[in-house]
Amino acid sequence: MLSSAGFILCPCETNKTIMSIKSTIAAAFAAPFLLSSAAFAGPYVNVEANASYPDGEYTTATTDIHFGFDGATEDGKVAYYVQGGPAFAHTESTDDTETELSGKVGVSFAVAEGADIYGEISGITNEDSTGDSIVDFGGKLGVKYTF
Repeated sequence: MLSSAGFILCPCETNKTIMSIKSTIAAAFAAPFLLSSAAFAGPYVNVEANASYPDGEYTTATTDIHFGFDGATEDGKVAYYVQGGPAFAHTESTDDTETELSGKVGVSFAVAEGADIYGEISGITNEDSTGDSIVDFGGKLGVKYTF
């Protein structure tokens, strides 16, 4: 197997790399929650549909049905969520719908009165051009001002 950096990897090294990345991401997001107790937390269901229309023409749509859990620290300065479940991805070019797995992890930090910094990492299973299973990752980072 050839890595993105051009190195030849055996399948066992690929699995170690994937697990290492997952472990690192999980540890990074768990760290803030180990330092303080939750003020509120609860399960939820989130259904979300996203469609793409480049140049005004429909190309793809993905509908996520996620089961999740959210919460915050006692002081309310840190909020978080973790969600995941099936994703139904439709592509116009093949007129086919594939069932994939997707998930999101997000956190927000209150940095001032009415100002929060937030971030999210999302992922969805997919296949690359050779038919191998991969995970496509996405990220989001922003600032929210409340008036």
